[in-house]
Amino acid sequence: DKTLPQKVMPGMESEVAHAEELKLLANEAFKAHKYAQAIDLYTQAIELNTENAVYWANRAFAHTKLEEYGSAIQDATKAIEVDPKYSKGYYRRGAAYLAMGKFKEALKDFQKVKKICPNDLDAAKKLKECEKAVMKLKFEEAISVPDSEKRSIADSIDFRTIEVEPQYSGARMEGDTVTLDFVKRMLDDFKNQKCLHKRYAFQIVLQTREMLQALPSLVDIDVPNGKHFTVCGDVHGQFYDLLNIFELNGLPSEENPYLFNGDFVDRGSFSVEVILTLFAFKCMCPSAIYLARGNHESKSMNKIYGFEGEVRSKLSETFVELFAEVFCCLPLAHVINGKVFVVHGGLFSVDGVKLSDIQAIDRFCEPPEEGLMCELLWSDPQPYPGRGPSKRGVGLSFGGDVTKRFLQENNLDLVVRSHEVKDEGYEIEHDGKLITVFSAPNYCDQMGNKGAFIRFEAPKMEPNVVTFSAVSHPDVKPMAYANNFLRMFS
Repeated sequence: DKTLPQKVMPGMESEVAHAEELKLLANEAFKAHKYAQAIDLYTQAIELNTENAVYWANRAFAHTKLEEYGSAIQDATKAIEVDPKYSKGYYRRGAAYLAMGKFKEALKDFQKVKKICPNDLDAAKKLKECEKAVMKLKFEEAISVPDSEKRSIADSIDFRTIEVEPQYSGARMEGDTVTLDFVKRMLDDFKNQKCLHKRYAFQIVLQTREMLQALPSLVDIDVPNGKHFTVCGDVHGQFYDLLNIFELNGLPSEENPYLFNGDFVDRGSFSVEVILTLFAFKCMCPSAIYLARGNHESKSMNKIYGFEGEVRSKLSETFVELFAEVFCCLPLAHVINGKVFVVHGGLFSVDGVKLSDIQAIDRFCEPPEEGLMCELLWSDPQPYPGRGPSKRGVGLSFGGDVTKRFLQENNLDLVVRSHEVKDEGYEIEHDGKLITVFSAPNYCDQMGNKGAFIRFEAPKMEPNVVTFSAVSHPDVKPMAYANNFLRMFS
């Protein structure tokens, strides 16, 4: 971006010039996908010159790339305050609102962009797409049925009546039992970009739903002495990296159990393969794999970030509804051997939350925008004490003192969470009391990060982190099935 014309106070020329140098360095970092570094450099430029709207808007864009939409909205708003006629301020804020699924707020900003730049064809096109998205949303709201009147889609499906055609050459199941041989054959088919027959897909998803429904919102996991347990973070539809985890650490089994800590789907374009793989292992052996809900196991996220479109393309509309139902059955948190608390997002806006409070959450719904369930799925740690607003615009940020009190009050030793990309695939924070683990290497084919998983050995339950790099996958871009409107802004 070119620097906007501005008045320079006498004696400030050197600061303004240095700020410009920092902006150029930040732009280079951004182009290299080093978004955190870019944010740091834009911040230094802003500290030298707060009255340049470009710096604020550029930093907003970098925050968007890190999915820090709350911070992006704050910065874009500041750019608009500095220069109400700077179209990119409205554009960046609109894009951040859009990424959060706030279409109506986004529409107002894109209308402003069009007003400022009436001859900009790109702005006109994006405004039109935004208007269509808002109209679609209004239509869906108008025809929606109240939750109290909704019937379960699962109750209307009888997979046994679906015939498997003789010409179907993929994995076949004998009877209704999901065996290891079947799962291995299915994985080979997926690896070669073949689809699973809908009969078997329905069976796997319906059987998983039945198992998940019976679980509490907080699941206790017991690892016997001498045995091990593996925790994985976000996989985000990166099926070939999931296969690599199994290559490195073995397939899930009773002797080699896993917990996948949410965000199985969206972003990556092999989300159907990932979710059917995880669910199939759950059906094969329930104690081989545990599954937690992430913030992306929700209708609003799936509608925007690709899973809904992918399911529609590879399976059917019925599966869209069915997965939404099953995601509402996923537990919200796990405790391993009474010592390790595992949750997708993080901790809470209030002290004194007990494990029994989490156990008592009625989770069978779409995630609310506030409260304990929302915070479990959305919150992030911060490096300083106390609590702060969420950089994502949902949930909150919590400090090491919050983590320490929560662990003490519940007689726990460690928090393991996911939810955030980390350069090394993991990060240890809060005096070693909190570990973030993220298992989608080179996230979205552009972040360059490693992936990681954590192995615990009983009885000591000390975390052993294993990192790994991305593997190649077929030439299908991330977000290939995402909301067309969102792809225009990514």
